[in-house]
Amino acid sequence: MSRILTIGDLTARIPVIQGGMGVGVSLSNLAGHVAKCGGVGIISTAQIGYQEPGFDANPIETNLKAIGKHIRKAKEIAQGGIVGVNIMVATKRYGSYVQAAVKAGADLIISGAGLPTLLPSFVEKSKTKIAPIVSSVKSASVICKLWDRKFKRCPDLVVIEGPKAGGHLGFSYEELETITPEGYEEEIQGIIKVAGQYSEKYGYHIPVVVAGGVYDGKDLRHALRLGADGVQAATRFVTTYECDASEAYKQAYIQAKKEDIQIVKSPVGMPGRAIRNAFTQKGQEERAAGWKCHQCLEKCNQKDIPYCITDALIHAVEGDLEHGLVFCGENAWKAEKMEHVGEIMEEFAGSAEMR
Repeated sequence: MSRILTIGDLTARIPVIQGGMGVGVSLSNLAGHVAKCGGVGIISTAQIGYQEPGFDANPIETNLKAIGKHIRKAKEIAQGGIVGVNIMVATKRYGSYVQAAVKAGADLIISGAGLPTLLPSFVEKSKTKIAPIVSSVKSASVICKLWDRKFKRCPDLVVIEGPKAGGHLGFSYEELETITPEGYEEEIQGIIKVAGQYSEKYGYHIPVVVAGGVYDGKDLRHALRLGADGVQAATRFVTTYECDASEAYKQAYIQAKKEDIQIVKSPVGMPGRAIRNAFTQKGQEERAAGWKCHQCLEKCNQKDIPYCITDALIHAVEGDLEHGLVFCGENAWKAEKMEHVGEIMEEFAGSAEMR
């Protein structure tokens, strides 16, 4: 018998959520196939319409239309599987993105890059489940307390994103240097305890999944032993045939060595984890050519930042690695070959078997 992941009235046969990866890495194809294979497929809404006509002229409106397009396409592939979206709180017009996802029938919205304090207000009277991403006991307590007081509800799911994650990280540079695996395990168990308190209050089991550095079945078993209900994995799914990124992007993972995984300073002011390449090695002056704002983040002062994060991520996902930022998790160097989503999900399924 295998462990399953239950989120309210949603049930995933395998307790694995595929993490949202933007720009354009986890769109409808990847998310749809993960859902079809028994997990939870997550579409990243970060500049989701970058391939669509009209994006340069009207990026936000184009993105909002693309959200519906990708959710519908993913659900066709999923054949009844769970399809959700990842929407960053830092997104400009965040509420409009959430409402577009709800209208399109997203099963789940996962939201981080800031605390999603207003998220419940955008999903009222819908079946869409909501989940905050937290990195500490403090942030978990704050969001649960606020939703309880203001909206009389609890999260449907909690995602704990640790310091080994890819992309933008919810930790300072100092924290990344000092956090130990053992110390963070205590934090995970503390967050699980907070979720348990609100589970008891609402008579609803709030499932907790662990993210950040999750790569294989061994990582899933470890998370389950800590008391989590499952895991969220992103990096592992990049090197799949079903991933929406370019072949060159996937090969960057396969060719990366452990020493190539580095912490970079993002123009949005947060540390991020990426693969060392020609772009990350360039000086700020070489990357600071003028650009048109793509309206991606609520707080972005173009004159004060060294390069456009949207342009850098689009270049990367399209295969122009010389001008692109390739975000990744700490274990990206473990990728040695291309795989099918189904193979990865069955590996996780075997590791989720109760013993």
